[in-house]
Amino acid sequence: MSSRQPCQTTVSPAWLRDAVFYEIYPQTFFDTNADGIGDFAGITAKLPYIRSLGCNALWINPCFDSPFKDAGYDVRDYKLAAPRYGTNEDLYHLFEEAHRQGIRVLLDLVPGHTSEEHVWFRRSGEEQPNEYSGRYIWTDDWFKGTPGRPYIGGECPRNGTYMLNFFKCQPALNYGWLHPTESWQSAMDSPDALATREAMKDVMRFWLSHGADGFRVDMAGSLVKGDNDQGSGTCAVWRDIRAMLDREYPEAALVAEWSHPQAAVANGGFHMDFYLDHWDNGYHTLVRDGEKSFFRRDGQGDIRRFLTDFTPRYEACLGKGYVALITCNHDTPRVCPDLTPEEAKLAYAFLFTLPGVPFLYYGDEIGMRYQAGMPTKEGGYTRTGTRTPMQWNAGKNLGFSEADAARLYLPVDPAPDAPTVEAQEGDPASMLETVRALIRFRHEHEDLAADADFEAFEIPGEPHALVYRRGSLYLCVNPSGKAVRLPKDISDKLTGKKPAFFIGTEPASADLLPPQTFTIFST
Repeated sequence: MSSRQPCQTTVSPAWLRDAVFYEIYPQTFFDTNADGIGDFAGITAKLPYIRSLGCNALWINPCFDSPFKDAGYDVRDYKLAAPRYGTNEDLYHLFEEAHRQGIRVLLDLVPGHTSEEHVWFRRSGEEQPNEYSGRYIWTDDWFKGTPGRPYIGGECPRNGTYMLNFFKCQPALNYGWLHPTESWQSAMDSPDALATREAMKDVMRFWLSHGADGFRVDMAGSLVKGDNDQGSGTCAVWRDIRAMLDREYPEAALVAEWSHPQAAVANGGFHMDFYLDHWDNGYHTLVRDGEKSFFRRDGQGDIRRFLTDFTPRYEACLGKGYVALITCNHDTPRVCPDLTPEEAKLAYAFLFTLPGVPFLYYGDEIGMRYQAGMPTKEGGYTRTGTRTPMQWNAGKNLGFSEADAARLYLPVDPAPDAPTVEAQEGDPASMLETVRALIRFRHEHEDLAADADFEAFEIPGEPHALVYRRGSLYLCVNPSGKAVRLPKDISDKLTGKKPAFFIGTEPASADLLPPQTFTIFST
């Protein structure tokens, strides 16, 4: 299977073509006031480190005021920074310092629901009608639920039950129904649904006017209820929001948590859509499928499983936006220890050189490990083990905080060989320096831009390896434990080219890929 397309240059904002994002879970990145939890000042202090990685953009997980029953995805006030991280002014200062160092900043927007403690919801639950009565999805009787959807009753004076979007603490905001069938269901163009949409635009304008560069959008496909598989109603809402951004903030970027670029990017107006870890999808087959994972050295990897899933996503984005490629994220188990550090290096090299915009999750650059079996924290459950403190050095709490260990938001990795930034700095064989070199090479070569063309060449009889082209570069990945010989029609494409970047053993010839290697051939 191959996909060959000319270079696309029509997507705005243009800065996304060369963007490499770094995702920060603020609770556990760096604590500057010894209270055991990360803060805005900690992110600001570490901006030079982030820039040293080659990352020129940030995505910061939810940092608005919240009761933190779902780690901040239960927003109590969209225009107030969470006091545990600092003030609004601290966040504005973070924007300013990031921009001074050439780094853009996306905030995490949660448009589909709020906390049950939000003033909108408290007013919506009042017995007497008011301007917020239609801000959430309510039935018209205390004994009537929302069919097929979770709901809560008996919590408010209002005579009705309200729909949930996720946890009990997260009532669903009202963007209307695609095809209303009940008297209590609003149409998408009803005054109540449109008021909700305008309220969210107002939130976006607030942060963009103070220096934010865009938003990662939580549960982006969840807005309009009763929508179809293509999200036609929800896409219409996002196209309207995108039109506002194009008029007022044309450099602002939106990335969807949807994992459906045929809807989010091709029809919904998003600039990017995350390629998430969903069961048996392409990302899952690379790193999360046990012995069938493509990047397992001694496994049974088959690149065709990835290409079959990835290619239509990529093609749906052409000229409109990008697939957003993750090392992992706050909802996904870390790649290590499922993969060894050497296997993970090859996986990251592959993800960072595919067409699209890469996102590096904090700590993945040093091979931080998923901590299985941790007690849940703020609704994290099995995700909690991916959200542990960043490991900076061998000092107290691995350099994350000067607080007593008992006060930490989450405990640090207790292993004596826990990887740290300090231990890997300057070691060219380390994960950290490999990631730095890889991102640097990406920035230096226009052929690795997010929209540079892409063509994949499957190797007959060798599904555990791949050759692919980005512009004039040819990239070869062989994560298997054996050497792979290329057929003549593929090796001929490498004639006159030499290895310009490699991980593992440098190939001695263009027709034989050494085991567990990644190589970029260039003229």
